[in-house]
Amino acid sequence: MTIPYTKMQGAGNDFIVIDNRTLKFSHEQLSQFAAQVCHRKFSVGSDAVMAVDFPTGTADFRMRFYNADGTEAEMCGNGARCIARYAFEKGIAGEQMTIETVAGDVPAWRLSAKHYKVTLNPPTVTTFDQAYPNPMVSFVDYVELGDPGIPHAVVHYPGLAETELEQLAELAKEIRYWEVFPKGANVNFYEEDDKGDLIVRTYERGVEGFTYACGTGSGATAYVVTKRHQQAAANVLLHVLGGELTVEVDVDQGALELIGDAVMVSEGLILDENLTV
Repeated sequence: MTIPYTKMQGAGNDFIVIDNRTLKFSHEQLSQFAAQVCHRKFSVGSDAVMAVDFPTGTADFRMRFYNADGTEAEMCGNGARCIARYAFEKGIAGEQMTIETVAGDVPAWRLSAKHYKVTLNPPTVTTFDQAYPNPMVSFVDYVELGDPGIPHAVVHYPGLAETELEQLAELAKEIRYWEVFPKGANVNFYEEDDKGDLIVRTYERGVEGFTYACGTGSGATAYVVTKRHQQAAANVLLHVLGGELTVEVDVDQGALELIGDAVMVSEGLILDENLTV
């Protein structure tokens, strides 16, 4: 079986994109497909698989998102930007579109050839200043975006820019599986630089490791910091491992807009002879 695909990346978060309107893979097949083709060195390799599908409502199309371990995720901000560009380039949607996700409908806009903006799902659950039982961290904030919510732990970590990720891995795993988070959580460490920009490092569930960027994690972190600064609104620049992202925050409206690149990397056919889909 040969499977047409497009490889894309947004701030270093890379994705295999397929058109499931023609492939017609079931949930089980998409899960198995993702777990196989995301495996670097053994297949194409990526952080996740995104499948374009027919919408169930009034959106332009449906985005189905599967992590590298085969689990389905509610939404992905960097993925949404990339799949928005894919939809525009393939004639599926215009320069302004609505994407159906598990976490709710997501508006998206083409700003330039490879620059896209998406509306992140709004904060639906927030808990601040939770004491954490590890002296490396004084407290943990928690934000869910959308309904069902995408869970994010947000952790202030001074000296983050100079800290090797290997030093944070065990702490990140502890927080990711902390029993107070019923769904587990993505873990976003941050610090502010002298310009007020944010340095962010995200440990993602499903990937079970640090990634170059996490769009919803960037949104959750920008929201927490804006709230802590007691600002009604802010444009927050975030420095992630894969580059830069901007989040426009409106606290009163609970609105988060994510802006960044959506880059086409390659297109072709998956010929993986070990695929069992």
